[in-house]
Amino acid sequence: MNRYAMIGAGAVLVAGAAAAAYTTARGDYAEVVRAEPIVQPQMVHAQVLSAEPVRGVSSVPREVCSDRVVQERLPERDGNVGGTVAGAVIGGLLGNQVGGGDGRKLATVAGAVAGGYAGREVDRRHVGGRVVNRAQRDCQTINEAKEGIVGYKVDYRTDDGERGQTQVDSEPGDTIALGERDTVVGYDVTYRYNGVERSVRMAEEPGDRLPVVDGAVVVATDRVVQDAPQRR
Repeated sequence: MNRYAMIGAGAVLVAGAAAAAYTTARGDYAEVVRAEPIVQPQMVHAQVLSAEPVRGVSSVPREVCSDRVVQERLPERDGNVGGTVAGAVIGGLLGNQVGGGDGRKLATVAGAVAGGYAGREVDRRHVGGRVVNRAQRDCQTINEAKEGIVGYKVDYRTDDGERGQTQVDSEPGDTIALGERDTVVGYDVTYRYNGVERSVRMAEEPGDRLPVVDGAVVVATDRVVQDAPQRR
């Protein structure tokens, strides 16, 4: 083989190797069918840039109590029981003296009932017992105006660089909580490769396609969940 033939053969080999390397580097891809964001509420914190006291007048509740002397009359009998029992006994005795036989029994019952009712009414209207003095405490809540620091005006910056201002009740530290916000924490991605659809969970939103190496989809995530294939 002469020198020109060797050069030609070498050129063909180099071209073939380059083509093979291009094919390997280019790789294969899977088509992204859809990407659904996964949203979860997360507490958002921000860095405190400055905190300025806000002065004003606030209403402070306070309980105020005072003692006073009141008079009350002690009960003479134990509720209404004494009068009712006594009236029933007396009424029954009086009714027992009327008539005879069954009529006397009916009169006795009627007299006991009437006497009990009369005794109860007497007890209810009766004012008895001695008068005594006792101390009674009365309390009420009043609102007092107080001048001082009513809050802090805070300038803050979030992790994504957003700056803002808010007012809090107490002096903040290095960070403040801004409340919960719906945050995208990942994506459920459905892709199609060789006519088969699969699903994978990714930390970042994909483009229109995913790289495939040795028949496996390569995703930029630490946690991958693949479903069973779905043929179309």
